[in-house]
Amino acid sequence: MAEGGVTDPKPPTCIIVLGMAGSGKTTFVQRLTSDLHQGRVPPYVVNLDPACRDVPFPANIDIRDTVNYKEVMKQYQLGPNGGIVTSLNLFATKFDQVLELIDKRIQEKGTEYIIFDTPGQIEVFTWSASGNIITEALAAKYPAVIVYVMDSVRSTNPVTFMSNMLYACSILYKCKLPFIVTMNKIDVVSNRYAVEWMQDFEAFQDALSGETSYVSNLAQSMSLALDEFYGSLNSVGVSAMTGEGMEAFMASVARARLEYENEYKPEYDRLMKEKKESAQVISGGKVKTDQQGGLCHTGREEVEMPANIAEDVYLRHPGDDEEEIDEEKYDYEKEAESRETDSFNTFISSRETKLIQQINQSNHP
Repeated sequence: MAEGGVTDPKPPTCIIVLGMAGSGKTTFVQRLTSDLHQGRVPPYVVNLDPACRDVPFPANIDIRDTVNYKEVMKQYQLGPNGGIVTSLNLFATKFDQVLELIDKRIQEKGTEYIIFDTPGQIEVFTWSASGNIITEALAAKYPAVIVYVMDSVRSTNPVTFMSNMLYACSILYKCKLPFIVTMNKIDVVSNRYAVEWMQDFEAFQDALSGETSYVSNLAQSMSLALDEFYGSLNSVGVSAMTGEGMEAFMASVARARLEYENEYKPEYDRLMKEKKESAQVISGGKVKTDQQGGLCHTGREEVEMPANIAEDVYLRHPGDDEEEIDEEKYDYEKEAESRETDSFNTFISSRETKLIQQINQSNHP
């Protein structure tokens, strides 16, 4: 209960959307956001993809306002994936501010859903320290649900389908959060074949009988191992283009929230209690009181970040400031030219030393 006998607002459900490149993940987020905006309370949307050029939905928080992806690539001489990982790492160091903005929104206007759109390079988020920090920080404060968007058109091949299911299984056991497999593009190809393969082991074996590669033998073996995974899997077919299946998806989200409250949250509370007790024993009765957002702050140490850039990272909310903030421009091209000059001079010096050594050796055999 809050002060004055007013009930605290119900915590919103965090929907973290993952998916392979080209699976229609961002289009699905656009459809989901559009449908929820038609309801009583609009959702709170966060874009975590620093490399996208345009966002087709209204984002309350955009990572591109915090970190310049291209400048990160240029300054640290990184490729596309390295630039995305570094951008997410930088953003994760300020994620406590994101949680503060979300809390502020909940207290002022309230919302039922917080939607996170992740980068198209799925491994960049699911297997990085920053992705782990963001996921655990959210799950520590709010009911969190992982949504894995799968392309039903590309998965008609049984081997490809098995690959998708193995990836979904790995994410499920890594995150340990309520999980929904969302089969997108059912307006092109229905997901009935996938439902049949998950429910009928023999049907999937018959589909694999036409495959002659060694991969099919592996898929046959793995299909039996994943039979238990299919039994508890929450799956739904949707079309991000037409909106078909969105009501069933929202029903799946409601079930996943109950799963979080009944299974994940009690386990998290138990682990936090054990952590406090162990810390009390180690410190001789002195327990750290700063437990708010503990997962986020603890995980910060896992993020490798250059020391000279931490001060330059900021988090700007679109609605917080009326005036545009003028940021001091940094001459990255001049710095790059300086590094190239130093590198060239070092090369010339080492080459000259090597030639002198060769001449001396030839003169004195």
